Parts: sequence; structure tokens; C-alpha cells
Amino acid sequence: MQQILLFLFKIRAFLLFVLLEAIAVWMIASNNSQQGSAFFNSSNQVIGSILGAQNDVVEYFSLASVNKSLVDKNAELLMELEKFRQPSDSVFIALDSALASSFQFKGAKVINNSLKLTQNHLTISKGSNHGIKPGMGVFNEEGVIGRVKSVSKNYSSIISLLHTELLISSKIQSNDVFGSTKWDGKDSKIAKLLYVPRHVVVKEGDKVVTSGYNAVFPEGIPIGTVTEVKPGSETNYLDITIELATDFSRISYVYLVENTQQQELDSLNQSIGIENE
Repeated sequence: MQQILLFLFKIRAFLLFVLLEAIAVWMIASNNSQQGSAFFNSSNQVIGSILGAQNDVVEYFSLASVNKSLVDKNAELLMELEKFRQPSDSVFIALDSALASSFQFKGAKVINNSLKLTQNHLTISKGSNHGIKPGMGVFNEEGVIGRVKSVSKNYSSIISLLHTELLISSKIQSNDVFGSTKWDGKDSKIAKLLYVPRHVVVKEGDKVVTSGYNAVFPEGIPIGTVTEVKPGSETNYLDITIELATDFSRISYVYLVENTQQQELDSLNQSIGIENE
């Protein structure tokens, strides 16, 4: 403290000069309208710039919480939208409970993601405490990502679409012909659409989406775009290559979808020997 006082004493002349200059500027600005206007405009601009920079810094560090809030809100909106989605083979009847939505949506943040393996997984920061269950479908605003494999209280492990043992029930949007999407373990941007018969007309550029035929995903979530079609060499199916809609190298937030009737569908399928993809 003594050193600070000694330092201020040494520069007392400079401090007095600064004080007198400030008083002089204030008197000039107060008693002369033109100079006062220029002074206050300049000071407002400086203060505005400082406050703007401060606001930018605060907004940057709050982006994570903002993104989380947006993902949660979008999950709520997806659930609301599903309530109004009318099945293509149905007729709307007021208060018909048969048309009630069977899907529920949740949002979560990705905290780990692998790309270089043949059996890749993701980890998200929500688990059983947040209503996450094994078997739930996972996607983002670009397209399908995978399925929930296992769950702890606060975290969940997801089988990525970039997993050589995962099949996604799919269909070609232009003609409703269905098949199964499977990754071949090579390029993280490319997969194969399997089990499409050779007589089906498939063109490059056709969109591939979820079929809605199983209990995991609603119909119409993007999977990819057809980039190459060749006749299968030894089968009755086409050899179809698709470019995946999802960029797996930059996944930050995901949506999880639960079919509330999945257990019933699984039990029915198991009773007749059918396994859901």
C-alpha cells in the first residue's frame, strides 16, 4: 500500500494535469452546444463499441446453453408436428384415438463420436434419468444417425449408421420401393441400399428416406441420395450406392425418437419370427 501511495505521489503533477484537462473538456462541452454535441456523440460511439464487444463475448460463451435450449425446443415441436401427421392410408375422424401420435422426441448433446472404425459408436450426455431407452432411433436435422444401444443413468451409447452390422429400413422416395441401408465399412460418406429388385427403375439423384415399416423411425427422415446404380452381379437385386445425408464428422446435437408402441410391435414380430431392423 505504501509503495502505491509513493507512486501516486511521484506522478501527482501528471494526475493534476489530467484532472484539470478533464474539467476543461467538461466545461467546454457543457457551455458550447456544438462542441458538446460532438463530444457526447463521440463518447456514445466509444461506449457503444465497448458494450457491443462485451455483448459479443457474452453471447459466444452462452452458445452452448442456447444450442441446448434450441434442441430441446425442436424436440417438442417435432412431437407436436407428429400429432398432426395423417397416415397416407387413413381418413381423418375427429377425436379418433387411432390416429394419435405414437412417437416421442428428445434432444441431447453428443460428447463422443468415432468415424475410423468398422463398428462406430457415439455417446450422448443423457441417459435413463432423462427418459432415454435402448432401441430409440437417433437423427439430426440432416438425417439418420443410428440407434441407442445401451443406457446408463446420465449417458447413452449409440450404434452409428457407420456400423457394418446396422440395417436401417429405407425406401426410395420417388417410387416408395423399400430396401435396407447398410454401411460397407469404407467411406464415411457412402453406404449401400440393399434388397431393391433389379426390375425397379432407380435413378441417380433419387432420395432415400426411412420407410416407417419398423418400430424405430417415423417415415420420411432423410438417409441419403442415390449416386450410382448397377445390376447386381450374382443376385436379383440392384447394386445401389448412396451418399449419406448426415455429415458424421460434425455432429453436435441429436434428436432421439421413441415409438411408444414399439414393445407391442416387437412382441408381435417375435411371435411370427420377424426381427426389426
